[in-house]
Amino acid sequence: MKNRALQIRLIVMNFLEFAVWGAYLTSMGTYLFKHGMGQHIGWFYSIQGVVSLFMPALMGIVADRWIQAQKTLSLCHMLAGVLMCAAGLYAFTAGDAVEFSTLFTLYSFSVAFFMPTIALTNSVAFNALVKAGMDTVKDFPPIRVFGTVGFIVTMWCIDLLGFQSTPWQFVVSGGLSILLAVYSLTLPACEISKDKGDVDLVEALGLKAFRLFKQKKMALFFVFSMMLGMCLQVTNSYANPFITSFGAIEEFADTFGVQHANILISISQICEALCILAIPFFLKKFGIKNVMLMAMFAWVFRFGFFGAGNPGFPGVLLFILSCIVYGFAFDFFNISGALYVDQETEPAQRSSAQGLFMMMTNGLGATIGTLAAQEVVNRLVFTQSEPMAVWAGWQQAWYIFAAFALVVAIAFWIFFPKTPVKNS
Repeated sequence: MKNRALQIRLIVMNFLEFAVWGAYLTSMGTYLFKHGMGQHIGWFYSIQGVVSLFMPALMGIVADRWIQAQKTLSLCHMLAGVLMCAAGLYAFTAGDAVEFSTLFTLYSFSVAFFMPTIALTNSVAFNALVKAGMDTVKDFPPIRVFGTVGFIVTMWCIDLLGFQSTPWQFVVSGGLSILLAVYSLTLPACEISKDKGDVDLVEALGLKAFRLFKQKKMALFFVFSMMLGMCLQVTNSYANPFITSFGAIEEFADTFGVQHANILISISQICEALCILAIPFFLKKFGIKNVMLMAMFAWVFRFGFFGAGNPGFPGVLLFILSCIVYGFAFDFFNISGALYVDQETEPAQRSSAQGLFMMMTNGLGATIGTLAAQEVVNRLVFTQSEPMAVWAGWQQAWYIFAAFALVVAIAFWIFFPKTPVKNS
């Protein structure tokens, strides 16, 4: 009974953690586009990758050495929440005269404090489960899946309340962040390190793991990780404004997808949660390389289906297929890639190697990819004014993204060595 109560407490933490993110991540692009900042969408999404290069490591040092992890989590969420609410309130006050520089500054500082909380919630959960004598491998995944549920719930709420193109999404996110800041103080206490020696910042940031580039197979893996990471934030940035742009075409203006883009896109997150359950079977059946290859080809279909589809029938079926394959595209590489890193590195290097994997995918890769996608969309889409020309521009953009993913997949298939799943 005691363990069940702990699980519920950690479920609430994970639910709120990702509900904060789901409130704006998939809909912010539509707000920015409708308020004259469409050409800057990539900057709002790429800043997540920039701050992920250093903020999680720095806050990790604070949590390990000076302030207990649950209190660091609370502090980060309080700052992130206040700043996100400030961004929303500024946007409300400015109306159609909202300025990119002011909104982006408030948003960026909020994101800088939010991104470390993803790792901190894991630390708090693992600490609590271990102290309770529970099995983290068995007991954590059913807890973590409620984070995805929280993300989906706020996506739906923002959609159904009509907030996709308004600053309310920022206020909702900020309010949930402040709520979690308060709730975090009630979570089980984490210990801090008694060793007060000098902090090795290079090691803390995971930079020593770059020595792994001396190994050809690891160098190849991390290069391909960065290239695939370039796909990660593209649909988060542009799927919503792409689908809602069909509202300017009379044939599609009243379709469900145009009216409820967030709900349609949420199929991606639902499939993401379900695909996690299939990974053990696929790894055992096909091996790590083939599972990672499936993820790469899934990105080809993710983008290609968007390019070929539309919100009407039967075109919307291609949108739905795009959302379904997203689960394979996102989960299969992230999880099998993490497993590959675990298998191919020495125990003393594994933590820093995992950090390097995240840095290459969610840091460098996602940042470069989002900014590159911004250039493509700006040239092909936002230079157009006639609705059909806008649609044609979107199609070209999605096909370019699909072609990039296809090249990466073929190169990976040719050059990356086959890797069996090792027995633990």
